[in-house]
Amino acid sequence: MRTTAWARELGLRIPVVNAPMGGVAGGRLAAAVRAAGGLGMIGMGSAGSAAALRTELTLAGDGVGIGVVDWVVRAEPELLEQALAARPRLLSVSFGTDLSWVAAARAHGIRTATQVYSADEARHAHDAGIDVLVARGAAGGGHGTAAPELRPLLDEVLAAVPIPVLAAGGIATAADLAAVLAAGASGAWIGTRFAACAESLLPEPGRNALIAATADDTVLTSAYDIAAGLPWPAGFPSRVLRDPATDRWAGHEDNLRSDPAARAELRSRAADPATAPVDAGRGVGAITRVETAAEILESLSAAAE
Repeated sequence: MRTTAWARELGLRIPVVNAPMGGVAGGRLAAAVRAAGGLGMIGMGSAGSAAALRTELTLAGDGVGIGVVDWVVRAEPELLEQALAARPRLLSVSFGTDLSWVAAARAHGIRTATQVYSADEARHAHDAGIDVLVARGAAGGGHGTAAPELRPLLDEVLAAVPIPVLAAGGIATAADLAAVLAAGASGAWIGTRFAACAESLLPEPGRNALIAATADDTVLTSAYDIAAGLPWPAGFPSRVLRDPATDRWAGHEDNLRSDPAARAELRSRAADPATAPVDAGRGVGAITRVETAAEILESLSAAAE
């Protein structure tokens, strides 16, 4: 397909990035996306570590990107050191306000990215030297903010900064991809559609749940993070598929904080692949079967063209 200036600069055939989903976007997925012409990303989420990153890099080979979480690398600086040493095609650090890591990445000759949720955040990131921004709308799966929706956010960010902007949040179909490219995005940052693909790390029950779900089956909650004691910053709940736990606790997270037995029950659910929470954006209805990353990219690009 006709690509964008940003994608051409990175040598991409298709202006699509697989979102660095923690526990889902491993080395095999990143390598498959790279081989199919997109930008493959390895994700190190809440449970990310330097050791885990080394393992996934071995599976991915060269030419992929890495995405990490700000508070995780602050707790384990070796993870960021490992990411820098790998010289990824793109390094993304999100969910924090301190962008001092950008200088270290630039010193290593590494392109940088971060997710933003407003024009002010976009300007702050641009001033810090970030190379590309990810404007993430509320429809995205996993951690993010409850607002705003993608299209108005994308317009605001594009107007605020002169650097490339990728669109994220609920992008799952060729029509979604065509729309954000027509609006001026330099590419799409896609998570949920790739989560169900053959090369992802998601266990089979999670894939089956994504295939069966519709857009109405997602909900924003921090219940599982509270149960696990994870220090996610305020304002970053996770969009997951509805389940009995979210039906009970979504919107009542303050009560969960004072209920040790309930938190223990949620930790037990999360530890079992059959009942673990499944991150999913509102584009989940586009998933109808398990596909390879190459099949997803080809169907997106051909129909968008």
